[in-house]
Amino acid sequence: MKIAYNGKTFLTDPMLSEKFNIESFAGNSRNPTTDLPLSIEEILQGVDAVLSSHTHQDHFDSIAMDAIPSDITIFCQPEDIQKLTDNNFTSLKPVTKKTSFNNTTIIRTEGHHGTGEIEKTMGKVSGYVLQAENEPVVYWAGDTIYCDEVKKVIAEYNPDYIITHSCGATLDKSGPIIMDAKQTIGVCKNSKNSIVIAVHMEALDHATVTRNDLQKLADKEGILEERLLIPKDGDILLFDIGSPV
Repeated sequence: MKIAYNGKTFLTDPMLSEKFNIESFAGNSRNPTTDLPLSIEEILQGVDAVLSSHTHQDHFDSIAMDAIPSDITIFCQPEDIQKLTDNNFTSLKPVTKKTSFNNTTIIRTEGHHGTGEIEKTMGKVSGYVLQAENEPVVYWAGDTIYCDEVKKVIAEYNPDYIITHSCGATLDKSGPIIMDAKQTIGVCKNSKNSIVIAVHMEALDHATVTRNDLQKLADKEGILEERLLIPKDGDILLFDIGSPV
C-alpha cells in the first residue's frame, strides 16, 4: 500500500516477493498467493519514505530489503531498528510516540497481533496516525485485532480514514491475529465519522476472510458502501475532502 499525503508518498509494509516465493504460514499454500499488480520499479516510483508497522515476512520481506534504496527514510517501531540496520538501511527513524516529516505528524499507535500465547510469538506491532494542516486524519491500524487500543485511537483522533488489515489471518485455535469481518464491521460501527478502508486481503495462506465475505457481512449489517471501501489489488483510491471519487 502507498499513501500519498501532504505532498509526500509513503510506501507501507513492503512485501515485494513474486507469487509463492515465501514458505507457507498455515500449511495451505506458499506465499504470497497472488502476483503483485505492478512491477517493483513501478511500486517504488515516487516513494519519499517507508512507513513500517513491523517486519514479519508479509510486511517487509527479503526482496523489499534488497530492492528499496538503503538511504531512504524509514519510519519504524524501535523494536525493528536492529533488523533494519543489519539489512544496511542508513536513514532509520524510530517512532517512540510521534515524529514529523515534511510538516506531517506521524503518531505511532498500539495494537494486539492476536491474543494469549500466539500474541507473544507474534511480537510487537504498531500502527500510525498521520496528521497535517488542511489534511484529513488518517489512521492505519496495522496488524492488530479490534481491541481497546484501537478504540482509544479512534476516540482520541476521530480519524477521517481508518485503514484496517481485515483478512482474519489465523495460525491456531485462539482466533484471528488481525481483524476479521466481524471486527472490521465493529470498527465501522464505532467510527461513524470515518471511512474505513479494508486491505491486507486475499494474498496470504493464513487468511480466512475474503473481500466477498467482508462485503456480504457489511451488507447484512447495513454498512453503506461509501463507509467501507474494499479495494482490489492495484486499485487507486482518490479522496477530496473526505469524499471518495
